[in-house]
Amino acid sequence: MDNIKNDRYYVGKIITDLAFITAHTEGLSRRQLEENEVLIDSVMFRLIQVSENSDKLTEAFKKQYSAIPWRAIKGLRNRIVHEYGNVNLSVVYDTVFEDIPALLRDLEGIV
Repeated sequence: MDNIKNDRYYVGKIITDLAFITAHTEGLSRRQLEENEVLIDSVMFRLIQVSENSDKLTEAFKKQYSAIPWRAIKGLRNRIVHEYGNVNLSVVYDTVFEDIPALLRDLEGIV
Protein backbone atom coordinates (compact mmCIF):
# COMPACT_ATOMS: atom_id res chain seq x y z
CA MET A 1 0.00 0.00 0.00
CA ASP A 2 1.35 3.41 -0.96
CA ASN A 3 1.73 5.96 1.79
CA ILE A 4 1.69 9.13 -0.26
CA LYS A 5 2.11 12.16 1.95
CA ASN A 6 0.01 14.77 0.21
CA ASP A 7 -2.56 17.33 1.37
CA ARG A 8 -5.21 14.65 1.85
CA TYR A 9 -2.82 12.67 4.06
CA TYR A 10 -2.02 15.66 6.28
CA VAL A 11 -5.66 16.72 6.54
CA GLY A 12 -6.45 13.16 7.64
CA LYS A 13 -3.83 13.40 10.39
CA ILE A 14 -5.22 16.76 11.51
CA ILE A 15 -8.74 15.33 11.63
CA THR A 16 -7.50 12.38 13.71
CA ASP A 17 -5.89 14.71 16.25
CA LEU A 18 -8.92 17.00 16.43
CA ALA A 19 -11.25 14.02 16.85
CA PHE A 20 -9.04 12.69 19.66
CA ILE A 21 -9.22 16.03 21.47
CA THR A 22 -12.99 16.20 21.03
CA ALA A 23 -13.56 12.63 22.20
CA HIS A 24 -11.44 13.02 25.33
CA THR A 25 -12.75 16.42 26.41
CA GLU A 26 -16.45 16.09 25.62
CA GLY A 27 -18.62 17.10 28.54
CA LEU A 28 -15.77 18.38 30.69
CA SER A 29 -16.01 21.67 32.54
CA ARG A 30 -13.22 24.21 32.37
CA ARG A 31 -12.18 23.21 35.88
CA GLN A 32 -12.19 19.48 35.11
CA LEU A 33 -9.97 20.02 32.10
CA GLU A 34 -7.59 22.36 33.91
CA GLU A 35 -7.23 19.95 36.84
CA ASN A 36 -6.35 16.99 34.62
CA GLU A 37 -2.66 17.56 33.93
CA VAL A 38 -2.25 14.43 31.81
CA LEU A 39 -5.19 15.39 29.60
CA ILE A 40 -3.98 18.99 29.27
CA ASP A 41 -0.55 17.73 28.19
CA SER A 42 -2.18 15.36 25.71
CA VAL A 43 -4.43 18.08 24.29
CA MET A 44 -1.53 20.50 23.92
CA PHE A 45 0.57 17.82 22.21
CA ARG A 46 -2.27 17.14 19.78
CA LEU A 47 -2.68 20.87 19.11
CA ILE A 48 1.03 21.06 18.32
CA GLN A 49 0.62 18.11 15.93
CA VAL A 50 -2.33 19.83 14.24
CA SER A 51 -0.17 22.87 13.65
CA GLU A 52 2.83 20.87 12.46
CA ASN A 53 0.70 18.93 9.97
CA SER A 54 -1.10 22.06 8.78
CA ASP A 55 2.31 23.55 8.08
CA LYS A 56 3.01 20.65 5.71
CA LEU A 57 -0.02 21.45 3.55
CA THR A 58 0.75 23.07 0.21
CA GLU A 59 0.23 26.79 -0.19
CA ALA A 60 -2.21 26.04 -3.02
CA PHE A 61 -4.33 23.94 -0.64
CA LYS A 62 -4.29 26.62 2.05
CA LYS A 63 -5.25 29.24 -0.51
CA GLN A 64 -8.08 27.05 -1.82
CA TYR A 65 -9.43 26.68 1.74
CA SER A 66 -8.57 30.16 2.94
CA ALA A 67 -11.60 30.29 5.26
CA ILE A 68 -9.71 27.94 7.59
CA PRO A 69 -7.60 29.97 10.05
CA TRP A 70 -4.22 28.48 9.12
CA ARG A 71 -2.27 31.39 10.63
CA ALA A 72 -4.14 31.12 13.95
CA ILE A 73 -3.44 27.37 14.04
CA LYS A 74 0.27 28.06 13.65
CA GLY A 75 0.12 30.86 16.20
CA LEU A 76 -1.41 28.63 18.85
CA ARG A 77 1.35 26.08 18.32
CA ASN A 78 3.99 28.76 18.81
CA ARG A 79 2.35 29.91 22.05
CA ILE A 80 2.23 26.36 23.39
CA VAL A 81 5.79 25.46 22.41
CA HIS A 82 7.47 28.68 23.46
CA GLU A 83 5.45 29.31 26.63
CA TYR A 84 4.69 25.70 27.60
CA GLY A 85 4.87 26.18 31.36
CA ASN A 86 2.96 29.45 31.18
CA VAL A 87 0.20 28.64 28.71
CA ASN A 88 -3.09 30.27 29.63
CA LEU A 89 -5.34 27.25 30.09
CA SER A 90 -8.41 29.39 29.40
CA VAL A 91 -7.10 29.82 25.85
CA VAL A 92 -6.69 26.04 25.54
CA TYR A 93 -10.21 25.47 26.90
CA ASP A 94 -11.73 28.05 24.55
CA THR A 95 -9.87 26.52 21.62
CA VAL A 96 -11.06 23.02 22.52
CA PHE A 97 -14.71 23.91 23.00
CA GLU A 98 -15.23 26.88 20.69
CA ASP A 99 -12.82 26.47 17.78
CA ILE A 100 -12.10 22.78 17.33
CA PRO A 101 -15.66 21.57 16.64
CA ALA A 102 -16.07 24.00 13.73
CA LEU A 103 -12.57 23.31 12.41
CA LEU A 104 -13.20 19.57 12.56
CA ARG A 105 -16.50 19.94 10.65
CA ASP A 106 -14.84 22.13 8.02
CA LEU A 107 -11.95 19.71 7.48
CA GLU A 108 -14.23 16.67 7.37
CA GLY A 109 -16.14 18.45 4.62
CA ILE A 110 -12.96 18.70 2.57
CA VAL A 111 -12.00 15.01 2.52
